[in-house]
Amino acid sequence: MTGPLREREDAHALLAAEAERARAGGGRLVLLRGATGTGRSAVLEAAATHATQLGLRVLRARCSPEDTALPFSSVLHLLGSVPEFADFGPGGDDRESAARLWRLLRSYADETPLMVAVDDVHLADEASRRWFVEAARRIDRLPVLLVATERSQYDIGPRPTGLTHALSPSAFRTHTLGPLTGHASADLVRAAFPTASDRWTAECVRAGAGSPLLLHALLDDLDGAPPPTAVPRTCAALYPGSYPAAVSWWLDSAGPATAEVARTLAALETASGTPYGRAPETASGTAPGTPYGRAPETPYAPGTSSVTATDPLGALAADPHDTHATDPHDPFAVDTLGVLAADSLAALVADASGADPARVSGWFTAMTRLGVLRPDAAGRPRYAHPLLRDAVLSGWATARRQDAHRAVAQAMLRRGDHLDAVARQLLGSAPTGLSWALRVLRDAGTVAAREARPDDAVRYLRRALQEPLPDDLRQRLLTELGSLEYASADTPAGIPRLAEALDLPAEPRDQVRTAIALGTALVGRGEVRTAVEVLRGLESRLAGHPDLARALQTASALLSDQDQTVRREAYRWLTDTAERSPELVGASGQALLVRYAATAGDLPAREAMRRLRTLLTEPADPLAEPFLLGTAAAVAQWADELDEAERLVERGLAGQHPSLLHPMEQALVDTRWDIVAARGAYGALLAGRPEATRARRSGAGPVNADAHTLLALVETGRLPEARGLADTFDLRDTPDSWELNRFLYARGVLRFTEGDVAGALHDFLECGRRQSARAVLSPVVTPWRSAAAECRLALGNPQEALALATEELRLARVWNTPRTTGRALRVLGRATRGRRGLELGEEAVAVLRDSPAEAELVASLLAHGRQLTAAGERGRGRDHLREGAERAERLGSVRLLAHAEQALRTAGGRRTTPAHTGSGALTGSERRIAELAAEGRTNTEIADLLHVARRTVETHLTSTYRKLGIRRRGELRGVLGGLPGD
Repeated sequence: MTGPLREREDAHALLAAEAERARAGGGRLVLLRGATGTGRSAVLEAAATHATQLGLRVLRARCSPEDTALPFSSVLHLLGSVPEFADFGPGGDDRESAARLWRLLRSYADETPLMVAVDDVHLADEASRRWFVEAARRIDRLPVLLVATERSQYDIGPRPTGLTHALSPSAFRTHTLGPLTGHASADLVRAAFPTASDRWTAECVRAGAGSPLLLHALLDDLDGAPPPTAVPRTCAALYPGSYPAAVSWWLDSAGPATAEVARTLAALETASGTPYGRAPETASGTAPGTPYGRAPETPYAPGTSSVTATDPLGALAADPHDTHATDPHDPFAVDTLGVLAADSLAALVADASGADPARVSGWFTAMTRLGVLRPDAAGRPRYAHPLLRDAVLSGWATARRQDAHRAVAQAMLRRGDHLDAVARQLLGSAPTGLSWALRVLRDAGTVAAREARPDDAVRYLRRALQEPLPDDLRQRLLTELGSLEYASADTPAGIPRLAEALDLPAEPRDQVRTAIALGTALVGRGEVRTAVEVLRGLESRLAGHPDLARALQTASALLSDQDQTVRREAYRWLTDTAERSPELVGASGQALLVRYAATAGDLPAREAMRRLRTLLTEPADPLAEPFLLGTAAAVAQWADELDEAERLVERGLAGQHPSLLHPMEQALVDTRWDIVAARGAYGALLAGRPEATRARRSGAGPVNADAHTLLALVETGRLPEARGLADTFDLRDTPDSWELNRFLYARGVLRFTEGDVAGALHDFLECGRRQSARAVLSPVVTPWRSAAAECRLALGNPQEALALATEELRLARVWNTPRTTGRALRVLGRATRGRRGLELGEEAVAVLRDSPAEAELVASLLAHGRQLTAAGERGRGRDHLREGAERAERLGSVRLLAHAEQALRTAGGRRTTPAHTGSGALTGSERRIAELAAEGRTNTEIADLLHVARRTVETHLTSTYRKLGIRRRGELRGVLGGLPGD
C-alpha cells in the first residue's frame, strides 16, 4: 500500500528551486539527510520526476555495500556503461579515472541541464564518495543539480563522517527529513481506512513510530484485517509480514551493535511477557516495602501535549489491553531508589549487551526523538507499541533471546536490582546451571508468596525446576509449587506435583510437610478418605520419629472434619490411643480431643480453656504447633474469650509458611471470621466479602465466610443480596462438610426472616441431623435447636418447641457461657410462657448483660419486653423494648431494630432519641479504652493492660472517634468529660 508523501513540502520546495537554478546554469549539491524509513528515497524520486517535467535529464544511482570492492562503481552506475571505461579495476589510477568520469559528466551537461540523483550515498565506495565531493566543488557554474540522500541516524557503532564533511557550507544545501507527526501519520491511516476509529488510528500511529516506512508496511499488512479488528500486539498476527520485514531492514541498516542494543531493550521490556506497569501489590493492596516502581503512565488523549516532539496528535486514552498501561508488573521498574531512570537503564542495557553506556544513552535519546521509543512517567524509554517491540525481537533466534534474558538478569544482579526484577528476566532464559540463578528464583518465589502474588511465585518455581537439582531440593520445590498451584486455583496441576514430591527421597520432616500439603489439597477436592490414607501411609514409615508421627495423626483428625464417616473413625482412633498411651497423641492431639468433647457436649468452657492453656505452655514441635494454636483459638472463640482467640489466630497465621499448604491456615482464617461474627461486627463481615470469594474452593459448596456473610446481610436488612447469595449454591449436590451445616443454619435464618417458616424449619432440622451424625451436639457451633424451636412456636407447635428448647438449655448449661445459656433461656422462656416463662426471660437478660454477645442480649431484651407487655407489665416491657432498640441501632442490626420498633408500637410506646454520638453512645469497652488512650497510653500498652489484641484497641478507638466526632487522640480528654481522678 502506497500513499502520498506527508510533511515533505519544505524538501520539495528546496529541490524545485534548485532545479530552476540548474536550468539557469548554476549547479549545487543538495543533501537529503534522515533516519532510516523517513522517506529519503521517496523524496528523491519525487524530485527526479519534477526535474524531468522541467526538461532536465536525470541520471540515477542507488549505492549498495555490495559495490564497494570496485572503485567508482557508484559513479559508473550513475553515468552508465561506457566502453572506454571498461578497464577500471582495483589498483588503477584513481585521479586519472576521476578526471575521465568528470569529463564525461561535463559532456552530458553540455547537451542539457542535468539532475544527478544519488540514493544512499553513505553506502558508496570510497572512490565514488571522493568523486561526489569534488564534483560538488566544481558544479556551481554548470547546469547540474546533484541530489544525494544520506542516512543520518545515531547508532551504537559510530558512523564515518558524512559526505559534506570536507565541503564549504556555500557549496551545498542540506535538508533533514524528520519523522512524521502524529497528525500526518493519522491522516495516512485514515486515507487507507476511512472508517477507522480514533483509538484504532492511534494504535497504528504508535506502531508506525513516526516512520513512513513502518507505517506503510503496517497498513499493507492490515489491509486484509481492517478495523474493527484490533491492531495486533505480535507479528504472528500480521500477513504478509511487511511490517516485521521493514523493522528487520531498519535494524540491519543500523548495524549489528545497534541491533543488539535494540533487541536487548526489547527483551528487557518483555521480561517473560510482562513489560511495563505498576509495582506488584501485596495482599493489603499496597506496594511492598522494597521500592517497586513508578507512577502509572500518563494516558494519551486528543488535544493534549504530545509525549514526544514528533507526535502532537498524541495517543488516545490508554487501551485496557495495552500492557504498557495496565500490566501490574514491571520487570525493570525497580532499583534501590525505586525509579530506574533513563541513564540507569542505559547502563543496564550496555552491561547486558557489551555496548558503550554513553552510546546507548545517546541512542535512547535519538530513538525517543524519532518516535521509536517513548518515555514513561519516570523518564525511561520504551518501545512506542508492543507490536514494534515484538518486531524488533522477531529477528532473534530463541537461543539468542534466552541468552539476552540471562545477560540482563546477571547485569541486574551485579547492580543490586530488586530480586523480582532479576527473576523476571530469568523466566525468559534457558536453564543456566548457575547457583545464583537458582537462588534468585527460589527467593523471588518466597517473596511473591509472602506478598500474596501466587501466580508470580508459581512462575518462578516452575522455572527453578528447570535447573539441574538434587532430589531433596527438587522435592522441596515441588512441594512449594504444588501448594501454590493449588492455592491459586490450579488444583489439577497442584495435586500431581505434590504426589510427585511425596515419591522423591527426602528428609522425614520434608516428607511430612509434603504429605500434609497433599492431604489438604485432596480434602479441598472432596477426597477426604484418600487424604487420610496418604497421611497414615507415611505415618507407618516414621517409627523413629514420634513427633512427626504425632503431627500426621493430628493432621488426619483435622482433615477428617470434612466427612462425617471418616471423622468418626479418626476421633475414635485418637480417643482410644489417648486412653492407652497419652504420650503418643501429643499436645496438638489432646487439644483436638478437647475440641471434640466441647462439641459433643461433654465439657464446660472453663475446663476446656484450662486444659488448652496448660497444653499451650508445653513445648511443641514446629510442625504440630499450628494445630495446637488453631484448635485453641476455635475453642476460645466458642468460650467467648474473643481477645484470647484473636491473639491465638494471629500467632498461628504468623507461623504459616506462605508457600506450603496447611489445613490449619484455612481453619485459622475461619476462626477469625467466627470472632468477627461473635462481636456482631456486621460491617467488617461484609467488607470481607471479596476475601470470602477467594476462599471458596473451585467446584465445592459454600465456605464458612459465605455463611457469616449471609447472616450479616440478613441482620443489616439487605435481604435481596442475601437471597442472591443463598441461591448461588445448590445444596442438594454439595459434599458433606461442617461448612455446609453452618450455611444451612444461615439460610434457615434468611428463610425465617422472609416469612418462610416451614422452609427455615427444614434447614434448621437438616443442620441438626447432619451435626448430630458428626457427634456435634453442643450449641457452641450452631444453635439449631433454639432456631427450630422458634419455628415450631411460629407454626403453633408449642410442645415440640418446648422439647427442643429444653434440650438446648441442658447442653448450653454444660458448656456454660453467657452466650449459649442466655440464648437457650430466651427461647425456653418463650416456649414455657406464664410466670416461669417470665422468670426464664429475665434470667436470659441478666446472664447476657456482661457478655460480649450484644446481638443475643438485644434479642433477649426484645423477647422479655414482649413477655412483660403480654403479662400486663407494659411500663417495664416498653423499657426493655426501648433499650433493645437503642442497642440494635448501635449494633447496626436492621432486623432487630425493626422487630423492636414494631413491638414498641404494639405496646403503645415509642422510642426516645438514642445517643448516636457523644460519650453516651460509647460502649463500656470503648469508654475504657478511650480513657486509657486519653491518659497517654499507646495502643500496645492498652492491649497489654486489658489483655486484648492491639487490633481490638484500634477498632474500638476508630469507632470512638466517629461517635465523638473527633479526628485525633489528643482530643479525647476534652470530649470525655473528665477522667477518673481529675
